[in-house]
Amino acid sequence: MPTVSQISPAVQAALAAGRPVVALESTIISHGLPRPGNLAAARSFEGMLAKAGVTAATIAVIDGVPKVGLDDADLERIALDESVIKVSSRDLALAMATKRTAGTTVAATSQLANSTGIRVFATGGLGGVHRGFAESLDESADLTVLARTPITIVSAGVKSILDIPATLERLETQGVTVVGYRTNRFPAFYLTDSGQELDWRLDHAAEIAEVMAARGELGDTAALLIANPLPPEAQLDPALHDRVLAEALAAAAREGVRGKAVTPFLLDYMQRATEGKSVEVNLDVAYGNIALAAEIATAWSARKTARALPQTHINKIDRNNTLKNAAISACITPERRLSNYPILGNLHSCSRLQDSM
Repeated sequence: MPTVSQISPAVQAALAAGRPVVALESTIISHGLPRPGNLAAARSFEGMLAKAGVTAATIAVIDGVPKVGLDDADLERIALDESVIKVSSRDLALAMATKRTAGTTVAATSQLANSTGIRVFATGGLGGVHRGFAESLDESADLTVLARTPITIVSAGVKSILDIPATLERLETQGVTVVGYRTNRFPAFYLTDSGQELDWRLDHAAEIAEVMAARGELGDTAALLIANPLPPEAQLDPALHDRVLAEALAAAAREGVRGKAVTPFLLDYMQRATEGKSVEVNLDVAYGNIALAAEIATAWSARKTARALPQTHINKIDRNNTLKNAAISACITPERRLSNYPILGNLHSCSRLQDSM
């Protein structure tokens, strides 16, 4: 697939060597988190992946150039420059031609990541079908882009400000595979459980890597969505969430907010009305999804590496399969507490283990 992106040396080297890479969107930095804490968050997202032995590929448009992998100056620009705009996939060419600097949505990030060969992408929550769709016909481009982009995306479901049952119906119609990670219930971003049942559940990153491989063999061209819920103790208080969301939706209707302005408006309202609690949950969502994406990318890289080894090495792996699976399982299945992220050390050990086998 052709690409017009400028790929950072670190990302290029990792892709060439078959090492794990995780794509990160930039609208969470430019429009999702308040300044100036958004810059520290952006750096911490990349730091998490580095500690896990995974290369971060934060994606944005800088002065008209789509970049896959940002340096620190680019991160600062996206985080602190108030002239930064938000672009979806349809806007990429316009931003390029007019030399704009922009945070990329899920749709734009997926398109650019896939065009450079990145297989795993971590985000907070997807866009979807907006409430009142029958009157507004307002649906995020995330859904249509994921229908034609074979990337594995980790999210905490879709944002709870959306019509979640309708969004799941659209994902099914578009052929996007939806899998719960250690859950049979679809999460709702701020909330652990949206009340919607899922048909499929997987409990380990290695299983997800096997599904990715099987989808490749079938020639699937749509995304694989891994729905990764917050632990119940980390979610926003449901009663507070429901009250504030109702207030935010009413305020948006009164002020005539439409289209891509709706999400930042509602998120800002919720931040103020919850006195910052929604921002804390937003960060926990991001950290949890990045940690899981790192596990998946590591498992995918290890799987590809194993299949590229000479037969003598494959036989050795087969003889030690039970031991290896037990060790990797210990790396990737501890209970995750989002407050301290102990899994990062386990991931790093897992990466070293896989490299040694």
